[in-house]
Amino acid sequence: MTSPMINPQILGEAADWLVQLHSGTATPADHQAIAQWRNRSHEHAQAWQRAEGLLGEFRSVPANLAIQTLQRAARKEGLSRRQTLSRLGLLLLAGPLGIASQHLPWEQWTADQRTAVGEQKNLQLPDGSQLLLNTASAVNIAFNTVERRVLLLDGEVLLSPAKDLPARPFIVETPQGTARALGSRFCVRTEGVRSHVSALEGQVLVTPQLRQQSSTLGAGQRQSFTLDHFDPAQAFDVATLAWDKGMLLANDMRLDQLLGELSRYRPGVLRCHPDVATLRVSGAFSLRDTDASLRLLSDTLPLNISRMTRYWLSVEPRV
Repeated sequence: MTSPMINPQILGEAADWLVQLHSGTATPADHQAIAQWRNRSHEHAQAWQRAEGLLGEFRSVPANLAIQTLQRAARKEGLSRRQTLSRLGLLLLAGPLGIASQHLPWEQWTADQRTAVGEQKNLQLPDGSQLLLNTASAVNIAFNTVERRVLLLDGEVLLSPAKDLPARPFIVETPQGTARALGSRFCVRTEGVRSHVSALEGQVLVTPQLRQQSSTLGAGQRQSFTLDHFDPAQAFDVATLAWDKGMLLANDMRLDQLLGELSRYRPGVLRCHPDVATLRVSGAFSLRDTDASLRLLSDTLPLNISRMTRYWLSVEPRV
């Protein structure tokens, strides 16, 4: 596949911003300036995606170490900063190198906090805020004197921000954008190339990475978004968000969707036969004992649970 042509000058600017971002001295003003630069045009956005994708080529090291490797190699060869940036710009020209929403395994393994499949973890953040990390999730905590930022690398978090004096914004950053707390309780989840934000109390300001516009959610609203697109906000019953209590509350949910949720909390494969995928299910199901939830399904619906191994289950129509 041919890489789209991008103005070399714009790629050079992306290289400069990339080095600054991972220099260890980047300020909130730098982050804002990068966002403004990125939003100048579609070509600027593409250049930034390619710049971040470049770091994905360093499969075994974190992004900051990849940048340091390039810088050390440049110093060894006696290159100036501008020559280093030019070399990085040439690497960007070589593309294609992936997109900004990709996660690398090292991000999760080296995260400040992470959970295994089926595990949940309660955390108290440095300012007294409460964070509940859901199954198979990973976060980095980046608090400084001007903002409180949680980087959600994968999975799902439920947050109750504490009041802060002097006031610093509380922001959850996902690969697709940010959710800024304007209230006291909200949930953020990543799923492939999409992020989902649910406001339980107060308001949340949602901003996709590649859009200048934001969306404000009120309590009882949720919204999905990608790098550059909002889905319409939808109303939901806050009481149905019960994973923090170890429960999944289904109200006329498709069976394949319900099994997809249960599979997040158990290792292995949980398949749904196409002939029963559209069955509608209502009820309360345990996330801490998914075997019990599957038994409940087979007891109340015309279903069989076929087990090839402990870690390979299939939900099939009862013959």
